[in-house]
Amino acid sequence: MKTLFLSFLLVAGLSFAGNTQTKAVQTAKISTPGVGCEECKKRIETYLNRHDGVSYINVNYRRKETNVKYWTDRTDIEQIKTAIANIGYDADDVPVSEDAYKRLPKTCKRTENGGLPKH
Repeated sequence: MKTLFLSFLLVAGLSFAGNTQTKAVQTAKISTPGVGCEECKKRIETYLNRHDGVSYINVNYRRKETNVKYWTDRTDIEQIKTAIANIGYDADDVPVSEDAYKRLPKTCKRTENGGLPKH
């Protein structure tokens, strides 16, 4: 009986220890108003797939939003937003850098009146 009880405690302890070591995955929706075409979508998804800690990325250019899942022990939402801004697009409250915007292809830049180009 004592052996059975000790075996139960060992299994319960190992189960508990295994559960405490799981890493948290966070999901976020980021407003990306400058994204207007399939090329923009591809650019962001390709870049963020290489970003450490990002496990899932999906850009919806029709809704102007980017959905991302990331490991909280390896990155955070501010780093992801900054990465998007460094690619050439606004990301929520993080504005695009002027140098990054200049590197975008002409088809992905805003028109002279500030609107998105028609693709």
